[in-house]
Parts: sequence; C-alpha cells; structure tokens
Amino acid sequence: MGHESSRFLITGGAGFVGSHLAEALLAQGHAVTVVDDLSTGRMENIAPLAGQPGFRFVIDTIENEVVMDRLAGECDTIVHLAAAVGVELVVHDPVRTIETNILGTRAVLQAAKRYGCKVLLASTSEVYGRGVRVPFSEEDDRVEGPTTKSRWCYAASKAVDEFLGLAYHRQYGLPVVIFRLFNTVGPRQSGRYGMVVPRFVRWAMEGEPLAVYGDGSQTRCFLHVADAVRAIAALAACPEAVGQVYNVGSTEEVSILELARRVLDRVDRWRAEQGLGGAPGQPASGARIRLIPYEEAYEAGFEDMQRRVPDTSKIRRATGWVPEKGLEEILGDVVGSMK
Repeated sequence: MGHESSRFLITGGAGFVGSHLAEALLAQGHAVTVVDDLSTGRMENIAPLAGQPGFRFVIDTIENEVVMDRLAGECDTIVHLAAAVGVELVVHDPVRTIETNILGTRAVLQAAKRYGCKVLLASTSEVYGRGVRVPFSEEDDRVEGPTTKSRWCYAASKAVDEFLGLAYHRQYGLPVVIFRLFNTVGPRQSGRYGMVVPRFVRWAMEGEPLAVYGDGSQTRCFLHVADAVRAIAALAACPEAVGQVYNVGSTEEVSILELARRVLDRVDRWRAEQGLGGAPGQPASGARIRLIPYEEAYEAGFEDMQRRVPDTSKIRRATGWVPEKGLEEILGDVVGSMK
C-alpha cells in the first residue's frame, strides 16, 4: 500500500480473516478500529493487538446505529467482514443468516454514506451458486437452487449485499469495492462452523477418522489467509477498484478426498518430527477416512457445488496480486498452529 497511513474500521475484526487483516494493517502503520459482537469472533484472535498504538476494539453489533455512526465518522475506510459464517449456521439458523448479512451491510453502507468512507465489502464464492462455467469469472451469470432449500439463502443474501453496495456506489457516489473470498484458510480459523481444513487437521491429530461428505470428488481451491489479507489491502489502495467486483482465491484445485489424504500425511509427518509415533488408536490409513452422505451431514436434499475455482485475472490486472502460498504451506501452517 501507499506510504500515507489511513484509518481503518474492520467489522467482524475479531474473526479469522479480520484479525489477520487488523494485524497486517497495523504493521503497515495504519490506525485500526475493530468492531465485533463476538458472536463468532474470538477475543484471543485480537488479544496480541491490544495496547498496540493505533489499535482500538469496540464490542458491539454493527446494527447499533449510534456506535456505527461514531466509528464511521472517525475512519477513512471500512472493511466489512461481519457476516453469518459457515454452512452449518446457514442450514440451522437461516433467519439469522439472512438478517445479519443484509441488515448488517445496510447499516455499514448508511454510516459510510454520511461520512464518505470507502467501503470494502466482503462477499463469497457462494454467490456463483451452481456455477456451471469453471473457472468463475466476475461477470458470469449466476445459477442458484430453489428457495425451498435453505442452503441457498446464504448465496442469495450475499448477492443482495453486493447489489446494495453497488447501488450505493451508483446512486450516491459512495466508493465501494466488492471482493469475493474463495475458501480462505490458515491459523486461527475455527472448525466450529463447518470449515473443512481445521476440522480435518483436528481429527487427524486426535486420531479420529476424517469425515468426508458425499463421495469426496467435489473440488475446492484453498487460499492462505495471509494472501487474502494482501489482496484486501491492495484493493483498498487501488483507486480503479471502486465500483468493481473481484474474485480473491487460489486456483490450485484439490478434491476433498485428496485434501483428507494430504492432511493425514502432513499430520503423520508432523508426529514423526515431534517423535510422537502414530496417532492414538490409529486405524490403518484406509479406515482413517469416512464417507458420509450429505443427507446425514446436513439435511435431506442438501446441494453442494462440484467445483469452485476462481478466475483471478481481474484482480491481478488491477493490483498485481497473485497468491504466494500453496496448499502444502497452508497445511503446514494450520498443523503448526493447532498443535
């Protein structure tokens, strides 16, 4: 980013991505305020930042207009990361998912509009829905499943967030940038909301079989959180990014079954390095992966995407950003941080 320092407000800043972003921005000399209601964020994520010059933490919901008004008045750029997270929450608490996403984004945009703050709006690869054309490009048509499947309410609510952000840009001239995060992973990510990598690593470390949904042939691309944070910072500093939508993800594709195997391999190597021997009660490697039908894992008729691969040429053209860390390094970091 440029040399002049900015004042950032990060909503959901005690979360996984938010806390890494806060850390990186502080290191670059910016002032950072984090607002988080700690519904999914965690105090320990930002504990190391407390007391650093330029850092401030506010515990509150972004739907508190008085607080948001004050915070927006004191910053130049808002990075809006606060959202309902994880497939499990989406399936089990669809009301909260829809209301948190749409009303939260509206609250942020309204506060930003009063003070002319730049807004970086986090969206998700989910908005591509069934995405028939791979890799997914920002201008592609979107195909979503029926409204009777709660699985799709997350994708639809984040799409509304995008429409709303772009509407504020068109109608009021508010500088809004939208970035769609694809599976972002790394240290501090919780497996509590269905995130696959931390869950696999935890199970492998505890000698539990790794639960793979469906037949495991579905593929994903995993991006290291450090790379995601660099992308967000680059977009914040890029004037041409305003009014645009960008994919932020890795293009290294791996099937979930192969991911499970690589996690087992990585954890086994880590155990050997530590002189720990095999995992407690460790079964033969074939029995260490368990295939579970989607119906059993979530709900009858649950639908998943077979492939989810981003085309990242647009952000590369705008900012020069490309991911630097591959899956091997990601798994090494996650294993190292969870021991």
